[in-house]
Amino acid sequence: MRREQIGEISRKYGALIVLILMIIINAAMTPNFLRINTMWNIMIQAFSVIVISMGMTLVIATGGIDISVGSTMALSSIIFAKLLIDYQMNFAGSLFAALLAACIFGAFNGILVGVFDFQPIVASLILMISGRGIAQQFNNGVVISFYGNKFADIGTYRIGGIVPIQVIFIVLIVLAASFIVKKTNYGLYVQAVGDNKAASHLMGLPTVLVLIETYVICAFLAGFAASMETLRMCSADPNNIGNNMELDCIAAVAIGGTSMSGGRAVIWGTVVGALVMQLITTMVNMNNIFYAYSLVIKSVIIIIALYLQKEKEA
Repeated sequence: MRREQIGEISRKYGALIVLILMIIINAAMTPNFLRINTMWNIMIQAFSVIVISMGMTLVIATGGIDISVGSTMALSSIIFAKLLIDYQMNFAGSLFAALLAACIFGAFNGILVGVFDFQPIVASLILMISGRGIAQQFNNGVVISFYGNKFADIGTYRIGGIVPIQVIFIVLIVLAASFIVKKTNYGLYVQAVGDNKAASHLMGLPTVLVLIETYVICAFLAGFAASMETLRMCSADPNNIGNNMELDCIAAVAIGGTSMSGGRAVIWGTVVGALVMQLITTMVNMNNIFYAYSLVIKSVIIIIALYLQKEKEA
């Protein structure tokens, strides 16, 4: 096989190759890794990263970035729990309010980027800093717990007693994201805006609306992930939920092959990237390895992924 062919394979399937290697390494090193319950637990742990990364893929495909998803999770989580537990609001109303708050955060980012032409990292930095502070003010930074509440079992529910509900949501959301990117005008607009925003505007595409919608979708998914995590953990901790979530999501998107400069969205690649990130964490946690090593490993993989992406674009 020629060197060029090997290079093309590594660029096209690099993320999948890394995922397979991580599975092999964990199978050899991690106790009970190949058991079905371990697999389900990995999917549960990867739930938030996968779900939010679907929105992050769209944002990055527009040429933007959203580093406020962790703070959005904190806000949605505390609103959801506060209404559900302290104010005894019904489940649907509490969830709706949490998702609405997330969407308002997303619209704020989208308006700054699309209307006022803020740099995306600066626009989302505003809410990254202030958003968690807002969330902490809702309950003075105190954790809300609801062990024993009638809704506490939703987050750990398993379909047929086997498949975690998180896995069902992952499948539905990933399929929906893939359909949007490949089969809808909106998906084409997202990638067109990321490829050349000025040209897209001159062609008559609704660039501002596309940008606002994209940030709203990303924030909505962050709010949904936060609500599910709140139910699973039976608590809402505005101080810690979503910490560093934006970093794992951005890394998953980068590893998966979506162009960090915009113009291309690779949904299934992002799923692979998110699983790679989770398997690194699993390997470290289950083998009692110092956590800092996982950060180094993740950084190295991101560097390799971006290098291969650069070579492909060149």
